[in-house]
Amino acid sequence: MTRSFIYLLIVLTLFTRFIKIDWGNGYYFHPDENNMAQSITQLSLKNLNPHFFAYSQFPLYLSFFSLKFFNQPNNFTNSVLTLRLYSAIFSSLTVLILYLISKKLFKEKFYQFIFTLLIIFSPGLIQLAHFGTTESLLILVFAANIYLSQQYLQKPNNKYLILASVISGIGLATKITAIFFIFPILLSLIFTKKIKQTLLFLISTVLLSFLLSPFNLLDFANFKLAINYETAVATGKNLVFYTRQFLNTPDYLFQFTHIFPYVLGLPVFILGLLGFFLVLFKGKGKAGVWLLIFLPALIYFLYNAQLFTKWTRFMSPIFFIFPLLATYFFTKIKNKLFTLLLVIICLVPGIMFLNLYLRPDIRVTATDWIDSQIPQNSQVLSESGNVINLPITSHISVNNFDFYTLDNNNLASQLVKSDYIIIPSRRVFKNYQYSYYKYLFNGQLGFSLIKEFTPATDFLLNPENAEETWTVFDRPTIRIYQKTTPLTLSQYQQLLL
Repeated sequence: MTRSFIYLLIVLTLFTRFIKIDWGNGYYFHPDENNMAQSITQLSLKNLNPHFFAYSQFPLYLSFFSLKFFNQPNNFTNSVLTLRLYSAIFSSLTVLILYLISKKLFKEKFYQFIFTLLIIFSPGLIQLAHFGTTESLLILVFAANIYLSQQYLQKPNNKYLILASVISGIGLATKITAIFFIFPILLSLIFTKKIKQTLLFLISTVLLSFLLSPFNLLDFANFKLAINYETAVATGKNLVFYTRQFLNTPDYLFQFTHIFPYVLGLPVFILGLLGFFLVLFKGKGKAGVWLLIFLPALIYFLYNAQLFTKWTRFMSPIFFIFPLLATYFFTKIKNKLFTLLLVIICLVPGIMFLNLYLRPDIRVTATDWIDSQIPQNSQVLSESGNVINLPITSHISVNNFDFYTLDNNNLASQLVKSDYIIIPSRRVFKNYQYSYYKYLFNGQLGFSLIKEFTPATDFLLNPENAEETWTVFDRPTIRIYQKTTPLTLSQYQQLLL
C-alpha cells in the first residue's frame, strides 16, 4: 500500500508540473522568462556573455548547452520551452526533497503523504513550475540545503557538505540572493562546532558560483550596473510603473493579505496559521530539526518582506512552510476521517488552479471573441505596459495607450473616436486612481461592459486583489466595453479633469 501511494505521488507530481508546459498558445507573456530566453539566443560557443545580469548565468548556460546537446536551434521559442522544462524538473525534485524532509518530522507515513499532497497541489508552486524563470531552482536549492543540514546534524559527514557546497554554488550562480539559502548549512556547522569545515564550505561555494557564472567577474562593470538598478527598484529608490502597486503597502502584513492566501490556497493558509500557534505553544521534540527549517525561513522572510517591492516570487522559497504547519495541525486531530475531509478541501485550490492549463490561454480566448464579435475597422482603446499586447488581428485598429505618462487631452480625443475599450488586466487601474477608470466603470464615459473574461482559478478569493504578478502574466481578467452614449470632446475633457 505504501508503495502504491508513492507511485501515486510521483504521477501527481509529474502531472501537475509538466501538464501544458507550452502554455500560452504560442505567445509568451512573462517578462522575466522573455528576458532570459532573449539572452540565451544571444549566446554562442564563441561568446558566452549573455549581456543580461538581472540573474546570473547558470540557468542561461544550462538551457543553451541543453539545446546544443540535443542539436536544437537556439531560437526564442526553444529557449522559453527549455527554461520551462527545467523549471518543471526542479519543481518535481523539490517535491521529492520536501517529502524526505517530512520523513524526519512526522513519524507516521499518513502525515508524510498529506504534507507531500499539499506541496504537490500548492497553486504557487504549480505556477512557478510553468514559468521559465529561476524561482523553481532557487526553491530546490533552499529545500536541498535544509535536508542536507538535517543529515549533517544527525551524522556529521563531509559528503553532505560537499553536496551542499555544489548546490549552494549553483544557487549563487543563479541569483545572488541565494546567499540566504546557505543558512541551514551554517546553522548545522555552528551546532556541531565545525569551524574549519565552515570556512571550506564558504570558499568552495563562492569559487563554484564564479565558475558557473563567470561574467559576474569578467563583465563586472555591467554586472554592477544591473545589480545597482535591481537594488534601486527593490528598495523603492527607483520607482517604475510596474512597482507602483507597492506604494504605502505595509511591510510584513502585505504578504499575509495579498500573497500567501492566494499562492497556498485559503484552506492551507488558515490551517498553516493554526499550526504555527500549535508549534509555538505546544511544539515538543526534534527542536534542532525544526530550527534548521524555521530560523533560515524567518531570516529570509524578515529581510524580503520589508523591501519596497513585495513581489510574489520573493516569497516563493518559503511557500512550503504553510503546508508543513498545516500538516503539524493535522497531527493533533484524533479523527483521521475528519483530517481527510480537511485535506480534500485543502487540495481544491490547486485542482482549480490546474484548470489554467486545461484550457486555451485566456488572452487568446478573448482575442478570438474580439476578432469575431467586434466589427471591422472599429477603433479600440487599450493599454500599453502589459508585457505584450493582445494578439488582435489587423482588421481592428487598436491604440495601446500609455497610461503611465497620462495626457488627459490626448486621452479625451482618443475616447471621442473609440468604439470600444479593452482593459487587458488590472495592472493600471489598480495602481492609478484616474478619474478615467472611475467614470468608465460607473458608465459615465458612455461605455458599457459587454464581455468579461475571468479565470476560474482561485478558490473563494478574487485574484485581482492579490499582488499583481500572481495573475497578470498568465491569467488576467479582461474587460471589453462598447460605446453606447457618445460624448463630445469637451464633455470627456471635463470628466477627466
